[in-house]
Amino acid sequence: MIRFKGILMVSLFPMLSALSAESPSSKIFPYQINQVTLDNGLKMVSIPFDSPGIVAYYTVVRTGSRNEIEPGKSGFAHFFEHMMFRGTEKYPKDKFTAALKSIGADNNAYTSDDETVYHTVASADALETMMDIESDRFMNLKYSEEDFKTEAGAILGEYNKNSSNPFQAIEEKVRESAYDVHTYKHTTMGFLRDIQNMPNQYQYSLTFFDRWYRPENCVVVVVGDFRQEKLIELAKKYYGGWKRGSYTLNVPAEPPQKAEKILDLPWKAKTLPILTVAYHSPAFSDREIDMPAVSLFDEVVFSQTSDLYRKLVVEDQLVEFVNGSIDETRDPGLFYVFARVKDAKNIQKVKDAVYQAIEDAKTKPVTAERLESIKSHVKYDFAMGLDNADHVANMVSHYIKLTNDPESVNKVHALYDQVTPAEIMAVAKKYFTQDNRTVLLLTQQQQQQEVKQ
Repeated sequence: MIRFKGILMVSLFPMLSALSAESPSSKIFPYQINQVTLDNGLKMVSIPFDSPGIVAYYTVVRTGSRNEIEPGKSGFAHFFEHMMFRGTEKYPKDKFTAALKSIGADNNAYTSDDETVYHTVASADALETMMDIESDRFMNLKYSEEDFKTEAGAILGEYNKNSSNPFQAIEEKVRESAYDVHTYKHTTMGFLRDIQNMPNQYQYSLTFFDRWYRPENCVVVVVGDFRQEKLIELAKKYYGGWKRGSYTLNVPAEPPQKAEKILDLPWKAKTLPILTVAYHSPAFSDREIDMPAVSLFDEVVFSQTSDLYRKLVVEDQLVEFVNGSIDETRDPGLFYVFARVKDAKNIQKVKDAVYQAIEDAKTKPVTAERLESIKSHVKYDFAMGLDNADHVANMVSHYIKLTNDPESVNKVHALYDQVTPAEIMAVAKKYFTQDNRTVLLLTQQQQQQEVKQ
């Protein structure tokens, strides 16, 4: 499905009416976006939003697992998502927690392939306090080797906990096989062997922080109840002394896949078979049509209104679910197809149905009426996610990680409006080929032999 951040089913009738009446050239994002770049390269993105007394404060570090280019050093972007809560000399951990509690702040973080995001929602009156706390930890984070080893151990524990989820194992194995040289080869958590060795990497952790936690690599997003002049004044006060870095990232480009890859993943716990088919797909772009066309292809072929879904889930009842998913990433990523098969004897039948649906999409154009309905649904889903300051900041952060430009939200939706049935057929032929796919089948161990017989 097409992914947008923070989608909630809420009543936004005025906004939906406006969207349904807009022209293709209209901007889908209805709020003013202010952008100011400080002398040191730190970008301030601010969006006035009707949330009296509340602001959402996000810091987007445009560094995720994509940046982990040295062999044996995966997992450090996610590591710093944890480590940034360890405190500084000015705000040690206990004082940091107490300061956030005193302003009623909801504070957390997350990491992906292309970003690490630190987010806070609190009283608008506490904006200066938030800026003091956040600027301090970004400029002055300090931790001992003992603290480092403690957190590295906690991350191994998190990995082990997540490893009980079959989809975690599927993603790891598919990525490691589908990619040869690009850093998307490892997940955000990192390779297990690197996580196990992380306690020995204290000195490298200091290098990683010094390299990436720099103003030119970060964007502060403020949404809600604030005054623009005061915001920029405070930004200069608290962030003005932050020094630029000098490191240049060179991520190796992934060469085209030249042959289909077939993987088996035996699973010890009880599970139904899970079929996964992954295709190399285009990078996010707000200028080229391929990514939006692939996203709409996903809706045409794999949504709950598709012929494939009706056949496999509703009529023949061969699977618990079937769906598609494109990852919006800075570099070319993967398009996943997942299906959980109710009976192992039907695995091949399900696989054939998926492949046939893709082949049909190459030669049978979606009707103009259905395509327009899908586009309208995309717009409505997007609008439903803009119901509070936190969701707006989260959505804007998603586009900042991809292009460093929050206006990409308007540019890419303009491209969605331009996608035609012919362009959907074209991307189906271009990307959804046998040589470009990696196929993984997860089954219980005792079923492995049955499936192969």
